[in-house]
Amino acid sequence: MRSRILALLAGGTSVFAFAPFGLFPLAPAALAVLAWQLQRAERVREGFLLGMAWGFGAFAGGVSWLYVALNRYGGMPMPLAVLAIALFCAYLALYPALAGALFVRLRAGGVLARAALFGALWLLAEWLRGVVFTGFPWLAIGYSQTPPSPLAGFLPVIGVYGAGGLVAFLAALAALAPWRRPRALLLPAALAVVLVGGGAGLRAVAWTVPAGAPLSVALVQTNFEQSLKWNPEHFVDVLRGNAELVRDTAAQLVVLPETTLPTLEDRLPEGYLDLLRGFVREHGGDLVLGVFRSEPGAGPDGDEARRIYNAAISLGVAPPQTYAKQHLVPFGEYSPPLFDWFYHLVDIPMSDQTRGAPDQPPMALGGQRIALNICYEDLFGAELIRALPQATLMLNLSNLAWYGDSLAQPQHLQIARVRALETGRPMLRSTNTGMTAVVEPDGSVTGVLPEFERGVLHAEVRGHQGLTPYARWGDHAALGLALAVLAAAAVLRRRGA
Repeated sequence: MRSRILALLAGGTSVFAFAPFGLFPLAPAALAVLAWQLQRAERVREGFLLGMAWGFGAFAGGVSWLYVALNRYGGMPMPLAVLAIALFCAYLALYPALAGALFVRLRAGGVLARAALFGALWLLAEWLRGVVFTGFPWLAIGYSQTPPSPLAGFLPVIGVYGAGGLVAFLAALAALAPWRRPRALLLPAALAVVLVGGGAGLRAVAWTVPAGAPLSVALVQTNFEQSLKWNPEHFVDVLRGNAELVRDTAAQLVVLPETTLPTLEDRLPEGYLDLLRGFVREHGGDLVLGVFRSEPGAGPDGDEARRIYNAAISLGVAPPQTYAKQHLVPFGEYSPPLFDWFYHLVDIPMSDQTRGAPDQPPMALGGQRIALNICYEDLFGAELIRALPQATLMLNLSNLAWYGDSLAQPQHLQIARVRALETGRPMLRSTNTGMTAVVEPDGSVTGVLPEFERGVLHAEVRGHQGLTPYARWGDHAALGLALAVLAAAAVLRRRGA
């Protein structure tokens, strides 16, 4: 029991490796505690429980902000909301639990072999968490390694899962090293130095180059209170607030956040979009804004229904263009099969949405080709690279007001930094309550607005062209290496049995 409590505390400590704390060395330190305990575990069941404890501590500490959406804004009673979050964290903890169980089952060989096995299993477990049931890769350990971490150099090469596997490998090297035999430490120590130094060297590599003239952008943070945004009595105030922000902003590209207009596009007052279009055309620019769109479709009984899309549209000097969100949030934007009962417990507007097509082209605006992603979509790097090499800029529209003043906002900005590194493209962010920011291809944040304040972030950005190794290979390189290690461990285990 003591070992499981220690694993729980180590998992909780890992949260401080991520934004806003940024204590990135805590990521390998927390995983080293787990690897050390797994090395001592005698049964597969104990490995499973240790991984489960570590994972529950990490997710309970790191994504508990989901409670705000369920209770404060969704109206779910407090005991049910707490239970729902606990069950969700327990589900997420199954992935490190699986890694722990398999490590105990397959461990064999010396320090390097076991450390490689731990890193490979961790990589595969996090990748599975990012794809099963449409995926929830939040707090994948590689996200903690944004600059100034020297391991940030590996993000454009092997992506966030590969970097996470590398962190786990280094953690296991430290945990399993024969500290009482100094000579035996030379090889693990040298390997760790080479990997950390190699990551630092890779940070100096410019995988992509600027393309086109600088683009003036104005990223708007509207700061509409979530509980009022959907109140019919405040609908006119929301429309007026958006119009005033656009009217007073001059740039080649003006951006309003996700669902900044809380209704269907065809239900907006007549002439409203023409008004916004006129404001940006006065300055020779374009506007991108979030709004729900609909189109006719067949209902479940063959009757006519409406497909609703969480979308972004452009208005201005360029021809009108649209983007519809492709990767929807389960329980927030659509109901998974057999879970319709969930919506009897919460009140979430526009929660029956349709996925956009997976092959939508970038928007051609201001001499650049801009690949859009909406809120949660920027968690999925393998999906975002489908827009490359055509796209020269990445643009994220988000509304994290659902999660209040929590860790969600700085964690989400850190995710955007990883996507910029993986793609070698600037990532622009326009959000309702934060964090509206400009992220450069090297992962640096060159401008950010204070949270929960209305404002406009003005910047000049350069599009980039070219492909990072990750943009070419996606997750295939890291997954292939992890599977090869797993196969070798299975062979080594069988020979040693």
